[in-house]
Amino acid sequence: MPLLDKIQRREAVIGVIGLGYVGLPLAVLQAKTGYRVVGVDEARGKVERVNRGDNYISDVDDAELQQAVTSGRLTATTDFDVLKKCDVVLICVPTPLTRNKEPDISAILKVTHELARRAHPDMLVVLESTTYPGTTEEVMLPILSAGGLKAGQTLYLAFSPERVDPGNRSFKTHNTFKLVGGVTPACLRIAQAFYEQSVVKIHPVSSTRVAEMTKVFENVFRSVNIALVNELAVLCDRMGLNVYEVIDAAATKNFGFMPFYPGPGVGGHCIPLDPYYLAWKSKEYDLHTRFIELAGEINEGMPYYVMAKLQRLLNQRGRCLNGANILVLGVTYKADVADWRETPAIKVMELLMREGAALSYADPFTPSVKIGERSYEGVEVTAARLKESACALILTAHSAFDYEQIVRHAQLVFDTRNGTRHVKEKKDTVILL
Repeated sequence: MPLLDKIQRREAVIGVIGLGYVGLPLAVLQAKTGYRVVGVDEARGKVERVNRGDNYISDVDDAELQQAVTSGRLTATTDFDVLKKCDVVLICVPTPLTRNKEPDISAILKVTHELARRAHPDMLVVLESTTYPGTTEEVMLPILSAGGLKAGQTLYLAFSPERVDPGNRSFKTHNTFKLVGGVTPACLRIAQAFYEQSVVKIHPVSSTRVAEMTKVFENVFRSVNIALVNELAVLCDRMGLNVYEVIDAAATKNFGFMPFYPGPGVGGHCIPLDPYYLAWKSKEYDLHTRFIELAGEINEGMPYYVMAKLQRLLNQRGRCLNGANILVLGVTYKADVADWRETPAIKVMELLMREGAALSYADPFTPSVKIGERSYEGVEVTAARLKESACALILTAHSAFDYEQIVRHAQLVFDTRNGTRHVKEKKDTVILL
């Protein structure tokens, strides 16, 4: 196969559509592997930054991006016409939810139509965006084959889900095991050969639908277990127990237990969204996925629980939430990353605003945020600011925070992430979730 030869000789031209948290690391990896890569994104600002070698994704090494650009192996453009010269096209576009929590695959549809007008024989197309089972075959294949290309003969179509964990220093794109499913055996063979050039281990599956289901299941698994431990946290609060001590004690079991930890909700680009893709698709098969949807309800209810508990804690101290100075510590969805997509911290802050709280926030990764119509600028965490606040509310446990200082000076610390766990001398003013 000419395409297979091009791939194995690193002579294939790779197109990456979408230069965000998934696409840019993937583009840099393929350039580092030896391919010529062109990134396509509608955001002109991203394109210009890539072409300058100016990094905006924390998981991408600055030097590797600059090397890819200066060597000429990586360029970026807003023009889809470059895809005409690409042998391999990787689609890494957002797949959010609508307001009614239904899949929004409009970005996939748009780029598939753009690609269909430029597709040519002997081209590999791989969807990496998370989606519901059936998207690749039921949605993309008819569009791409309308011009006469045939899957497994002149067009090779596959699904290989991204497995990005922002901020994870151990597992990056090259050493995170890769799932690959093809529309036909030939599609799988070509896609597997491509990823074998740059990723340490490939796990082929029998179809694109299996690969799509596996990706969604991975995040459903996490969503359900997080919901379970969030519900346990609420129960432990009622019973006067430390939920973290309970979890750590359970984790001493040598088998059959995997620790998950509670928090003010779930965030990021996967866990709050992906389970609803599966729940939506299940209705096509007359099945109501109660377990999955219940987990979503519990996790979405945690910001309300945090607000109610904070209100109770202030009442116990003779304070009212209305008018109270609340210092929010951390607004990104997880510690030590700049990503605040779907972060529960924003919802918590919205609820506190509605109750009349006077908010300020600190986050080393987020200089400003907008809550509703109001914009906030981050503040410095000082002893004076801690003392004058009615509560220091930890919503994201960044390692840059000085927890000793926070515990020492704050009137009340409501720690929803157990960020103060290593503080040696805790006070009774530190309250966990």
